[in-house]
Amino acid sequence: MKKTLIFGHKKPDTDSVVSAIALSYLKNQLGDSTEPRVLGNINKETLFALNYFHVKEPKYLNDVKLQLKDVHYHKGFMIEDTQSIYDGYQKMLQEELTGIPVCKGTGDFLGLVTLKDLSYNLVNENVEDLYTSYDNIMRVLKGEEIVRSSEEIIGKLIVAAYRSTTFMSNVELGRNHILIVGDRHSVIEYAVNSKVKCIILSGDSYIKEDHIELAKKNGVNIIRTPYDTYRVSKLVALSNYIKTMIKLNHPITFHEQDYVSDIIDINHIQKHTNYPVVDKNNKCLGLLKITDLSDKNPKNVILVDHNEKLQSADGIEEAQILEIFDHHALGSITTSIPINYRNMVVGSTSTIIYTLFKETKTEIPQEIAGLLLSGILSDTLMLKSPTATKKDEKAIEELSLMAGVNAEEYGMELLKSGTSLEGLSKEDVLYQDYKLFTVNDKTIGIGQFFTMNFNEIKKELEEYINTLDAVADGNNYTLVALYVTDIIKNGSYVIYNRKAQNLMNLTYQKEIEEGEFIEGCISRKKHVVPMIMQIIES
Repeated sequence: MKKTLIFGHKKPDTDSVVSAIALSYLKNQLGDSTEPRVLGNINKETLFALNYFHVKEPKYLNDVKLQLKDVHYHKGFMIEDTQSIYDGYQKMLQEELTGIPVCKGTGDFLGLVTLKDLSYNLVNENVEDLYTSYDNIMRVLKGEEIVRSSEEIIGKLIVAAYRSTTFMSNVELGRNHILIVGDRHSVIEYAVNSKVKCIILSGDSYIKEDHIELAKKNGVNIIRTPYDTYRVSKLVALSNYIKTMIKLNHPITFHEQDYVSDIIDINHIQKHTNYPVVDKNNKCLGLLKITDLSDKNPKNVILVDHNEKLQSADGIEEAQILEIFDHHALGSITTSIPINYRNMVVGSTSTIIYTLFKETKTEIPQEIAGLLLSGILSDTLMLKSPTATKKDEKAIEELSLMAGVNAEEYGMELLKSGTSLEGLSKEDVLYQDYKLFTVNDKTIGIGQFFTMNFNEIKKELEEYINTLDAVADGNNYTLVALYVTDIIKNGSYVIYNRKAQNLMNLTYQKEIEEGEFIEGCISRKKHVVPMIMQIIES
């Protein structure tokens, strides 16, 4: 069963991480195959919750872009280097392909052979030389084994086209020759005595027993074929090892981890039809026909705690979004097919996930209850946020009993764990809980950090402003702001990039200063984003 990835937004907070973990657990209990992931570094508060309830961190997900592994390319399509050119040709015909990767018996990729190469080789190259195996000749010529003295056949092809006497008088045979001959016993005897490498008897020709015995003694290989001499002379070159057709120049190869978009860009320049697929150890995996890229199987994903494209995984437009669970306003993500979308007016996505457990009558383990409790306490600031609802309050009451903790005591420990500045850079503080929003083609970035001691930040206020300037200028954002929230004082200190001064003045309808305290500003969703967007839209 194909695994579905469940994840929150790029700058994961506690609610987005734990709701992904809990939803994945629920889905798996209901028979689905899912895995929780995170799109960024987990903050201290979230780590506290995970460690407290002994739950492993979800794996990091870089992106959900289409990769070659998501494409139905011709997996396992290849040929060993000691198989014949004819075998390669037949394989290409069967699969309706115009190229085939060549590899060693160990799977190491050696090169690519195409129908174009084969045609050129047969028309323009010297086909007098044979470098192959006894078995290859047998298979190509539908031969019968008469004498097998060696497994490998290397030599120069000669056809006995003259009268016997003329041939024996004018053609000197030796150990490096491979003779094609009919039932001309004198020529056969001459070849056996000359100890040629191999005799190919055309037309099911009869050979004398004494010639067979002499061939065994002299180490001469003999193969009999029903084909006439003309056909043998045309086909026998196809029994050559296919590795003899590999050119010195190494073809372009792709890996399963390569992005489809990058492959398309390369193909626009190269304009090839076929590309071998190899792994990191150069083991051949198969062949990509460029038209295979249209037969793709995108990654299945479920989004929690966000529905904005900028907040989601890179390449989200290339993924198959199955469901969204969120408590924010409708964002910019669109889907090509109808999906399940669950949006509730609650203070936390964890409350929505808890509701799903109740609706499906699925038992909640202690650790999952603890994580959901953590998500609600964090996102509602222990119910002090204006986004908190009666449903959140009820969920906290019930989940704290399941988790075996006192909600108020645990909540204070949880929030305090995320307020320490120790070991954090200015960027770390900004990105601790950071979201991007787009309105009228303008992008704003809003970070929120919780602390009970703003003085630590105030001491380095200028450096924080410089950091916000750098992020805004480097990404061409209209605004980058950091709201430092103190839940005890019930408000936030605001810091913003210098070029956004006028926007901030208009938003708060006064001359606002860097680091100014805004009383009652607790929720980014209710107290910050709507006000700023209203000014940008006006």
